[in-house]
Amino acid sequence: MRILVCISNVPDTTTKITFTPDNKNLNTAGVQFVINPYDEYALTRAIELKEAQGGTVTVINVGEADSDANIRKALAIGADEAIRVDAKPADALFVARQIAHYAQEGNYDLILMGKESVDYNGFQVHGMVAELLSLPAIVPAIKLDVNGTAATLEREIEGGKEIITVNLPLVASCQQPMAEPRIPNMRGIMTARTKPLKVVPPVNAESGTVYESYSLPEKKSGVKLIDPANAGELIRLLRNEAKVI
Repeated sequence: MRILVCISNVPDTTTKITFTPDNKNLNTAGVQFVINPYDEYALTRAIELKEAQGGTVTVINVGEADSDANIRKALAIGADEAIRVDAKPADALFVARQIAHYAQEGNYDLILMGKESVDYNGFQVHGMVAELLSLPAIVPAIKLDVNGTAATLEREIEGGKEIITVNLPLVASCQQPMAEPRIPNMRGIMTARTKPLKVVPPVNAESGTVYESYSLPEKKSGVKLIDPANAGELIRLLRNEAKVI
């Protein structure tokens, strides 16, 4: 079984976000980048499936050279090989087109990724990749098992859970409790140095989004306490100040 795991390079969730003076880009000075936490669930489950049933796990990242350290971490965790598409990830569509191109060439049985990245929280790439490859997409999954040429996945829905059985190949996005993320051990770190990390040029694909500027959310203001008997004042404030009614 050939499994492709898509990983993204994101700021650590404890990072204090600031922007460049023109508010056009994230200020990366002093920012620690990590493997997207949701992608780690996908990576760990892929490795578990490989260990139980055999096969290979390839990780793919659309990013520049500063992603290499975290790609090597994925190799240290247990992936067999890696591909880095040498391009700045402009938007979800651009990333999906890059992944789909190389996934099609690799003839993978499973394409896994996190349900979203923790920087943009777009929840888009998995659906776009599936559409570009004409594959079924199960999103987001909390359990995944493979038996022969079929996969059984579980996902949460309104009021319960849904269990789906679908033939391979397919695309799935993952979230907790799919698997318990692993920490690289010394042996994994050492072997990761010799595993192949292939850097490839991007395919010609335009992005569909232009970011005009970034801004931080407004700071929280103090609360106003309204006497329960004074409903009229509450309605006035909600209409004139909060502007929610």
